[in-house]
Amino acid sequence: MKVLETERLILRKIAREDAPFILGLLNDPSWLRFIGDRGVRTLEGAEDYITNVPQAQYARHGFGLYLVERKSDGVPVGMSGLLKRDSLEHVDVGYALMPSFWGQGYAREAVSAVLEQGRRDYGLKRVAAIVSNDNATSIKLLEKMGFQFERHIVMPGATEEISLFLTRE
Repeated sequence: MKVLETERLILRKIAREDAPFILGLLNDPSWLRFIGDRGVRTLEGAEDYITNVPQAQYARHGFGLYLVERKSDGVPVGMSGLLKRDSLEHVDVGYALMPSFWGQGYAREAVSAVLEQGRRDYGLKRVAAIVSNDNATSIKLLEKMGFQFERHIVMPGATEEISLFLTRE
């Protein structure tokens, strides 16, 4: 089900049929390095992830992570969306693309659409973003989009410190 559309992308709710792509994305070395190991190793595990993360967020909050597809050919390039984590005061934006789609402006395009949806449909004044301290590319993107570094935090169950960014009010 299409949720958002940009010049080049369609963002839609993630379905169980997307499990093969999600399995690949969650096991890509860049995901494992910058986001973390979710322990998803099988198609069944990817289906469970889809049910327990994005679909649970849709049901609970009306938003969540969306599959990002190229409009021109329907090829999935990654995920982007809003998340509400108990451990953060503000809703945060998340995004991850397969490395073959990096550097083409897709992340910025998807995140811009998601932020606009958050303001328009959910009345969000401020949005957070969390990022690994060594993910210079994502930090640069967030700063270009108006996010400002707030502080370092450690998420529940984690041991490594990450950076919390916030949009201006």
